[in-house]
Amino acid sequence: MIRYDFLDTACGALLVAIDETGLRHVDFVDGLRALPIQPEWRQDKEALAPYLAEFRAYFAGELQRFTLPLAAQGTAFQRAVWQALCDIPYGETRSYRDIALAIGKPTAMRAVGAANGRNPLSIIVPCHRVIGRDGSLTGYAGGLPIKQALLALEGIQR
Repeated sequence: MIRYDFLDTACGALLVAIDETGLRHVDFVDGLRALPIQPEWRQDKEALAPYLAEFRAYFAGELQRFTLPLAAQGTAFQRAVWQALCDIPYGETRSYRDIALAIGKPTAMRAVGAANGRNPLSIIVPCHRVIGRDGSLTGYAGGLPIKQALLALEGIQR
């Protein structure tokens, strides 16, 4: 069963959802492709409290690396991309090309972009740290203002 709760942040309300194995979804409620809450999901403030505590610490600038158990579901290629995103240090960025090279698929930049866009764990799997090769901000499911705010929180000005 999926359990969820919300956290108000400076970037907007964040939906955090878990199952028995860990985090399944982290999504900005007002994002461009916001995830709808499913009828079978249950709000559970108590179960989500330790998860929301880490997000509060992140938004307060007190946490740079999450320790939460992850349970994202995706293809093998998507999971490889998401792992490469997790390897981007706090306060740094990488291009789609950098990620394609990191997973051993140097010509798969568009596929990397697609996998990046399907990341179900916003912030935790830091897709906001992926920028265009020329340093420009590129798409973000939460919207570019949220991406820019997350990068600024991490000390990256764009």
